Amino acid sequence: MEFLRPATLAEALAAKAAHPDAVPIAGGTDVMVELNFDHRRPTALLDLGRVAELHEHTADGGRIRIGAAVPYARIITELGTKLPGLAMAARTVGSPQIRNRGSVGGNLGAASPAGDSHPPLLAADADVEIASATGARTVPAREFYLGVKRNVLAPDELITAVHVAPASGPQQFSKIGTRNAMVIAVCAFGLALHPDRQRVGTGVGSAAPTPRRAGAAEEFLAGELTDRGLWESPRPLEDSVLRRFGTLVAEAAAPIDDVRGSADYRRHALSVMARRTLRWAWDDYREGSWPRCA
Repeated sequence: MEFLRPATLAEALAAKAAHPDAVPIAGGTDVMVELNFDHRRPTALLDLGRVAELHEHTADGGRIRIGAAVPYARIITELGTKLPGLAMAARTVGSPQIRNRGSVGGNLGAASPAGDSHPPLLAADADVEIASATGARTVPAREFYLGVKRNVLAPDELITAVHVAPASGPQQFSKIGTRNAMVIAVCAFGLALHPDRQRVGTGVGSAAPTPRRAGAAEEFLAGELTDRGLWESPRPLEDSVLRRFGTLVAEAAAPIDDVRGSADYRRHALSVMARRTLRWAWDDYREGSWPRCA
């Protein structure tokens, strides 16, 4: 197995172009597990640990650009107030050691339906920055996933960053598992309220072949909040609105039965999580306390 260790992004992209079968490795929290269990035996590893450009986050045109190798621990401590939903999800990722190594870029590259960062990225309308030696492109997170552990990356491309707007309203994340962290989600749900656009964002994880949004639920809730004037004059939500939102989120899923849970359980859990996160987020919005929700 060849080991490639570029020092700059340009060198990394050139190496990927010359070795399209090379597997990128930054934190190694997914790749090393596959190697240790002999589930993957690539011809080359592309170590991105020395590429400084991938370990930085910056403000970029009103949005936040998070380098693909920025670890979860730094997202929590440095970006938690601006991206509360992503920070909440990051807190549930593995152990402290994993959070110090793992990154959103690695989560996206693995494209597992159960990846913890996917629901908040979808709910926040994130974009994925992708580059090759011949140029760069940006793909909305909702279009990034193609199937189980499949994404839109071409063989010569690398994920270089994620672009996310700072939260303009409350965000929430909920995950079902045998414990809060160090566990693969049975199912997960992310919610973001966007009062500046009077829109709602959602993200469903570990309940379909790919992470996905619950479009009908988003449209229903945004319509209710707009038609009732609740964005401007927030009042408690009626139980019927909470229940309908939960039902629509569950209907957006396409879960399977596996060792972690049944399809019926996942649908039920998503409905409950959707109602709870909406109640939490809306209470934060009514009370004006949402900047502290991270």
